[in-house]
Amino acid sequence: MEITERALNRAALHRQLLLERSTLGAADAVSRLVALQAQHPASPYLALWNRVAGFDPAALDTAFTARTVVKATLMRITLHAVRADDYAAFRAALQPTLYASRLGARFAAAGLTPDDAHRLVPEVLRFADRPRTNADMEEWLAGRVGAERKAGAWWGLRAYAPLWHVPTGGSWSFGRRPAYAAAGTGTGAMPAGREADPQALSGLVLRYLPGFGPASVADVAQFAMVRRTAVREALSALGDAVEPLRGPGGTALFDVPGAARPPEDAPAPPRLLGMWDNVLLAYADRSRLIPPAYRPLVTRANGDVLPTLLVDGYVAGVWRPVEDGIEATAFHDLAPAAWDGLAEEARALTAFLADRDPRVYRTYDHWWAKLPAGVRVRVLRSGPSR
Repeated sequence: MEITERALNRAALHRQLLLERSTLGAADAVSRLVALQAQHPASPYLALWNRVAGFDPAALDTAFTARTVVKATLMRITLHAVRADDYAAFRAALQPTLYASRLGARFAAAGLTPDDAHRLVPEVLRFADRPRTNADMEEWLAGRVGAERKAGAWWGLRAYAPLWHVPTGGSWSFGRRPAYAAAGTGTGAMPAGREADPQALSGLVLRYLPGFGPASVADVAQFAMVRRTAVREALSALGDAVEPLRGPGGTALFDVPGAARPPEDAPAPPRLLGMWDNVLLAYADRSRLIPPAYRPLVTRANGDVLPTLLVDGYVAGVWRPVEDGIEATAFHDLAPAAWDGLAEEARALTAFLADRDPRVYRTYDHWWAKLPAGVRVRVLRSGPSR
């Protein structure tokens, strides 16, 4: 079966709950979405606001506090919010990536080896039986590896060891100064070494495809930051559990049998996606949602991914909160109906942010000065429509 570019767009939007808001609870929505990028504390909340009808941020606060949803270093070696019962399998699938990235040159520069890490990890987890700050961890490590090595040791171990970030308060559960605790006892034994767990990677593929598919080998590899060879082997091992498809230009795609794929003319309502929204980062070919000309405007050179306007299912610009509402910057002319839809979303978003952080992402405002001339800017007011 062959699937068009626009049909791929609609499939991604449907599976990421962006064609129609869901009534799922917070933890179940996180599970449906697979993982929410969480390097900015607000982003998981904005992700769920875009996808869950009447989303109450207190529900995600509660899920983090109860540790039914946890925040940890996972896909692409960055922070994600995932269901706690997904954590161990995801981490096992990503073991080679975490090993290579966190126990490599910088760790070695501190005079430490992977063997040192594997010796230290059980001790780190015992120490982290209660919330520990960066300062706590470095002080503790100084007693084991020496003061001159503590910073390098903690740089590697804080992402390599199976640690969860602990809520510390603030507008979005996590403040600027993180605290860590050992991953919960229900997550199973944590792997060690540089080898992948083939079964765990196959499991990750079977979680990824219902959330983001249809997808190519390169897409899965990009989402998780694992080797394409390993993804091919995982797909091969899955046999009839995955369905081969033909994408645009004959690209080999895979999906789970029977997965919903809406028609390419399915209406896609406007959305105001938060920074680093995972639907924009989950593919090697990001033209599924981002027109190629707009990618450098949205994904900046240092990796910042700006809050985006989604119009007819594709990125059409960026947004940021301002004093009177939401400033929307469109990269091309939008129809009046599109502006009306964005204005409705903006009023709801302004109300959502009011009690938490009305100027969320303000520290990234400097990027707006670097947008090209000719963009279309409107402030979508927070008051009632006229």
